[in-house]
Amino acid sequence: ELPPSEFMQVADSTWLVLSVVSNGRAPSGSQATGVTKIARSVIAPLAEHHVSVLMLSTYQTDFILVRERDLPVVIHTLAGEFDIYKEESGECVPVTCDDVSNGFLKPKPAASPTLHPVQSPQTRFCVLTVAPDTLPAIATMLIDVLFYSHSPPREPGATGQDLDSITFFAFSLIEGYISIVMDAETQKRFPSDLLLTSSTGELWRMVRIGGQPLGFDECGIVAQIAEPLAAADISAYYISTFNFDHALVPEEGIAEVIQLLQQRQDSGR
Repeated sequence: ELPPSEFMQVADSTWLVLSVVSNGRAPSGSQATGVTKIARSVIAPLAEHHVSVLMLSTYQTDFILVRERDLPVVIHTLAGEFDIYKEESGECVPVTCDDVSNGFLKPKPAASPTLHPVQSPQTRFCVLTVAPDTLPAIATMLIDVLFYSHSPPREPGATGQDLDSITFFAFSLIEGYISIVMDAETQKRFPSDLLLTSSTGELWRMVRIGGQPLGFDECGIVAQIAEPLAAADISAYYISTFNFDHALVPEEGIAEVIQLLQQRQDSGR
């Protein structure tokens, strides 16, 4: 519904949303698994089949976005391990490979994916949610933070490993559920009794993937982070954006995460 504008850049693909749930054949109302839990069974196989993905973690669950044109490959890749459903008129209907077999080509062996540099700013982040009926109480503050309280982008080439802090604020509204990521200092500007977080109130640190904008055609970027963290049983909150990918990990585990990713970088050289 947004009109064309010289100020808006739009990717040339339409994306479909996949969510992975953990209780087999009953997709409705089930508990979703975390991004590192699905690294081996979803993210890595899709990367091997040349499927580019966007990851979006929220307070409630995780979503994998795939390009609509890649759906036949996605179905054929995942059907061996998952029961796959599509939503029609609010109902979940089973999908079989025959439904989308037209145009499927067995992929050629993939070359080793590029291992992008990672940066870990010192900023501490909170993962929060808010009850929809209390949203009006913080609407003015949200607008201020989203549109008026940011720093201008860094100049190209100024994204080195000495990055001390990062401006990052993510707001998502999906099926009525609100999810917010903000730095700990920004959180102090909001009424504490309206923002909900986990019972432990843990803080998160960020790993940003890529020294320059990544684009949408490359695959294996999410796997670069998710696979080693899954092997180490480290949880992660993952957000792909138009330019970069970001993984949030529990603050107390950031040193181990950096070590794991550095080892992967060294082994890939």
